[in-house]
Amino acid sequence: MKLAVVGGGSTYTPELIDGFARMRDTLPVSELVLIDPAAGRLELVGGLARRIFAKKGHDGRIVTTSDLDAGVADADAVLLQLRVGGQAARQQDETWPLECGCVGQETTGAGGLAKALRTVPVVLDIAERVRRASPGAWIVDFTNPVGIVTRALLQAGHRAVGLCNVAIGLQRKFARLLDVDPAGVHLDHVGLNHLTWETGVRLGGPDGADMLPKLLAEHGDAIADDLRLPRPLLDRLGVVPSYYLRYFYAHDEVVRELRTKPSRAAEVAEMERRLLEMYGDPALDEKPELLAKRGGAFYSEAAVDLAASLLGGAGSPVQVVNTWNKGTLPFLPDDAVVEVQARVGTEGAAPLAVPDLDPLYAGLIADVTAYEDLALEAALRGGRDRVFKALLAHPLIGQYAYAEKLTDQLIAHNREHLAWA
Repeated sequence: MKLAVVGGGSTYTPELIDGFARMRDTLPVSELVLIDPAAGRLELVGGLARRIFAKKGHDGRIVTTSDLDAGVADADAVLLQLRVGGQAARQQDETWPLECGCVGQETTGAGGLAKALRTVPVVLDIAERVRRASPGAWIVDFTNPVGIVTRALLQAGHRAVGLCNVAIGLQRKFARLLDVDPAGVHLDHVGLNHLTWETGVRLGGPDGADMLPKLLAEHGDAIADDLRLPRPLLDRLGVVPSYYLRYFYAHDEVVRELRTKPSRAAEVAEMERRLLEMYGDPALDEKPELLAKRGGAFYSEAAVDLAASLLGGAGSPVQVVNTWNKGTLPFLPDDAVVEVQARVGTEGAAPLAVPDLDPLYAGLIADVTAYEDLALEAALRGGRDRVFKALLAHPLIGQYAYAEKLTDQLIAHNREHLAWA
């Protein structure tokens, strides 16, 4: 079995490699190709990847290359984890929106739109090249904003599923609090990528006993602290929101915080510098502890599980993924992309039924889906007016004066990545 990782020079990659090494019975990879145009980073990451495989006794071959077409040729699955513009572009995404009093973040609001505009055309070009080189390959997208990117891939007819690590992170957290095996914890996870709520936490499967009331009653303070939201809010909601909901539920508070501390991009850039130094140490043969602070916890296990199921291996039959709505949330179009529990197999992902959602959540999901429609249109067709409309539609912006100013800033900061600008 051959897998390719586009963006293989990312400092995330050793997390992924560790998962492949530990879970080789779930996904028996014979060849793993790391693809990245940054040859220096790729050499460091590739060296550590080979040492991790060797230490774990994995006999798979790890290949590094900057040649995308050669790297994806004959692949069974291709994982996308690229960042167009690198951390420098992320730094911009997280700062210029603050000038309008809007949250600066790489996956939501104006910064998230900028990332989508940079990313969608690049990903679609990669996907077309994958389709030519390996027509039957599955594409697993971990590239943000996952919902918009996955929709672009599906809309273009690619065999694609989107993946985020938020759900598996919460599953592991709840399993730890309940002192049970994570494999037995099923989440009633519903929404859009980075806009989700856990409306139930069930033991044993979709029909198991709901432990969410117990979790909130006995561990509500710890859960609230992790989310940086007040405990009374969780008690009133009776659900556990994704930590990304803090950008909506405490927007102005977050903006004040962001204005008074270094950006997350700056923190990550420094971590990446230190990680790459570590990766160059020929004695290092495991992922360093610092990598856990980089983000992407449990990404490797989620990615291995998903790829295994798509390729007919020993992956879990039900997983949280990003895929076509197809009536799952009846208030959304069928071709919207939702993030829910789905049955995953060689034919792709089929969402499980979701109970009727409270308007408190359904309304926000519908609003953000409308924004994502407009964002994808702007990413595919370009044009200042399309960017303006997407910003005006976003619930975190919504005022025409802000949308006008943010449109000009977005284009100015991203002109080198926007062919139409």
